[in-house]
Amino acid sequence: MALKLFIVSALVAAALADQRPYRPPTPQPTYGAPAPSYSQPQQTSRPQYQFEWAVNDAPSGNDYGHQESRDGYDTQGSYYVQLPDGRLQRVDYTVNGDSGFVAQVTYEGEAQYPQQGYGSPRPSYGPPAPTYGTPAPTYGTPTPAYGTPTPAYG
Repeated sequence: MALKLFIVSALVAAALADQRPYRPPTPQPTYGAPAPSYSQPQQTSRPQYQFEWAVNDAPSGNDYGHQESRDGYDTQGSYYVQLPDGRLQRVDYTVNGDSGFVAQVTYEGEAQYPQQGYGSPRPSYGPPAPTYGTPAPTYGTPTPAYGTPTPAYG
């Protein structure tokens, strides 16, 4: 009888069991969104500046300079340099907001290349001076290398 009771209770438990798989309940967050750790920079005035500088040193051949001005997000400027071939290279540029660096490169003058002479170069020095004197003569009786020769048939 106990066996029948056990089987019946097992069948009742199986019939009442939920057929869905077990999923634990999802926990609810106990915190809110994080607060920003910085504050947005507040710009009180528009950036404005203007500068200019130049170098012109004739003995060394250095000739270059730069000038720039800015008003808010609009920047305009130029710089130049004297190239070794005699031309002047000038770069005019603008930057307006996020448009990027827009440059216009121009050259002033004609490139000059000095003429080089071809053939053997002429030395700029003379022949070397001797660093020794004339050797002094040595006189004396020569000594044979193997002694005095003896006749083979005597």
